[in-house]
Amino acid sequence: MSHASRPRTRLPAVAALALALAGSLALTSCSSGGSSSNGGAATVRKESRSSAYQGSVLSKHFAKPDLVLTDTSGQPFDLRKQTAGRSVLLFFGYTSCPDVCPTTMGDIGVAMAKLTAEEQKKIDVVFVSTDPERDTPKVLRTWLDSMGTGFIGLTGDLAKVKTAALGVGVAVQDPVVNTDGTVTSAHGAQVLAFLPSDDKAHLLYLGDSSVATFAHDLPLLARGVAA
Repeated sequence: MSHASRPRTRLPAVAALALALAGSLALTSCSSGGSSSNGGAATVRKESRSSAYQGSVLSKHFAKPDLVLTDTSGQPFDLRKQTAGRSVLLFFGYTSCPDVCPTTMGDIGVAMAKLTAEEQKKIDVVFVSTDPERDTPKVLRTWLDSMGTGFIGLTGDLAKVKTAALGVGVAVQDPVVNTDGTVTSAHGAQVLAFLPSDDKAHLLYLGDSSVATFAHDLPLLARGVAA
């Protein structure tokens, strides 16, 4: 089933970040109960020069986070080392999110399915949980398998996750358990694309990026085309 037709909920921005970038793109958040946090905006810029990509080209190229968490098989996963020299899509979110997270990951899954088997092997899609207490390796694996094939799920120390996210310009706040038992996990909804040439993020996709945008850009990422 295509996820392109899913309604997209644009939610309020979360905590502001002071980044050495120009322009302004709002962060979004999602929750399992419909509530969310208010806040400011992070800044990024789409460069004026022509790019083969439809995603926003970052003026600052973020290094891949130095992050070791637990993967869905229960083993330690070193993000920087185990994805070195590969194209990577990185997203921070949580499995009980009702809107942005499943829509974004589902859209990436649909776009990945359009690639050849060889192209798919050259891209790692990494989902880092912002709600590790509930997102166990088993929960992550089941949820990711419903979104796409071969996605990497990571869970673990939330303090490490928040530091890693902040290092690439993504705001993550501590999950809040609401009185009705639902969970609110406010986080930036950006997808960052890292190129294999230098293992740095060169592109950004917001929560409303379409399947068509990912389908256009993923073959370029598989080839490591410069942004």
